[in-house]
Amino acid sequence: MEASGVIDKILADANAQAEKIQAEADQKQAAEQKDLESQLEQFKKETAKLAQNAAEDKKAQMLAAARMDIAKQHLAEKAKLLDEVFSKAKEQVLKMPDDQYRQLMKKLMLKAEETGDEEVILDINEKRIDDEFIKDVNRELGPGFKGNLRLSEEKQPIEAGFILRRGKIKNNVSLGVLLQTAREELEADLARELFSDSK
Repeated sequence: MEASGVIDKILADANAQAEKIQAEADQKQAAEQKDLESQLEQFKKETAKLAQNAAEDKKAQMLAAARMDIAKQHLAEKAKLLDEVFSKAKEQVLKMPDDQYRQLMKKLMLKAEETGDEEVILDINEKRIDDEFIKDVNRELGPGFKGNLRLSEEKQPIEAGFILRRGKIKNNVSLGVLLQTAREELEADLARELFSDSK
């Protein structure tokens, strides 16, 4: 084979090899491009889904916050009403006719006493509960109780109601404590209502 023929063959082989390499490179690039496009499409889908979820979460958070604000306003209104209700309740007890007041105190005292020999501490201005009232309560205690309640010389500014004391143990049945206990129970109900409404 002539030198020119050898050169032509080498060039032809080299050209064929180059074309093969180029074809493989083009094929690989096309496959990579397709893979990249597929990944980009998947990324777009996931991004869109995340954006939608984020938007839904944001919407849910805004709705929850709005419901909570409404519930808080509702609770504040109820608390204001409670202020008025308990203020009137206190006023009604303080202005209660003597007979009704004594009946109420008698009922409370019979329920509150534990041993029947406690001291009864009254408000500094209490005039409706006296020794005769205490004797009547002692008679009500009946069999099985000591029936030995007695008025204490000590007075406290409790407005209405009483405190039963036996040694260091006190049972506070003053008007303020009674109203506060009732209010706390109602406020606990309101708080439960607030959190159930906000869900």
